[in-house]
Amino acid sequence: MVGEAARARVVTSECTMCLDCLVACPEREAMSFRSALRPWPWAAYDPGRRQFLAAAAIGVGTVALLGTGVARAIKSPRLIRQQGAQDEGAFLSRCLRCSECMKVCPTSGLQPSLGQGGLEALWTPVLASRLGYCDYSCTACGHVCPSGAIPRLDLEDKRKQVIGVAVIDRNRCLPWASDTPCIVCQEMCPISNKAIVLSGQHLITRPDGTQDYLARPKVVAKRCIGCGICEYKCPLEGAAAIVVVPSNPSLAVGGVPGGSTSPEG
Repeated sequence: MVGEAARARVVTSECTMCLDCLVACPEREAMSFRSALRPWPWAAYDPGRRQFLAAAAIGVGTVALLGTGVARAIKSPRLIRQQGAQDEGAFLSRCLRCSECMKVCPTSGLQPSLGQGGLEALWTPVLASRLGYCDYSCTACGHVCPSGAIPRLDLEDKRKQVIGVAVIDRNRCLPWASDTPCIVCQEMCPISNKAIVLSGQHLITRPDGTQDYLARPKVVAKRCIGCGICEYKCPLEGAAAIVVVPSNPSLAVGGVPGGSTSPEG
């Protein structure tokens, strides 16, 4: 852009295209804007031998990582799959990442994996129990799965499938950590004989010196199916005091953050 009368030159690298100059110029025809497509200046890249070898090693290592079981080891301890999809290798080979199961999940508990299962599991469905639980009366995900990655189960079979086990973090659980009454997880457990029970009456002393009896929740691991409703309904802000971890040893990596305890019973 050049102003012919004043012979002014615009520094195009500094121009923000605000067009204020075009409006303010008393000679409208003396100034104009036009597009100019020019190729980006070519800059030769000449890596040294050390840089070339490092880049090559990173590339080969990434390809090898994606094609081996090492990638499956880079996963979160919270990787929970749907009922009947506990064979991780078979599931990953069949899952189309079509998101159909996530769309029909009535609680929005099924969410896309963003790294919990490693790079090869990207965008596959995982159960995020803090966002939504696996409904005890729902089999929708298996019925819409087009590839069979999630098997089509009837309700009775679905309720027998174990996808995880609940674990109580006694450092956060209200009855355990602060002697505050709370039995939400036990009340919400859908299992008929309850996978979460109240472990007796514990005598506690209040700050004012009075004594009271307090019931504390306990997980009976052999009854728990890992539906996650206890984690979803936990009244604490932020992370729940009871979380679901994989029952499948091939998916369980590490422990539960925050000093949690192991499931009992």
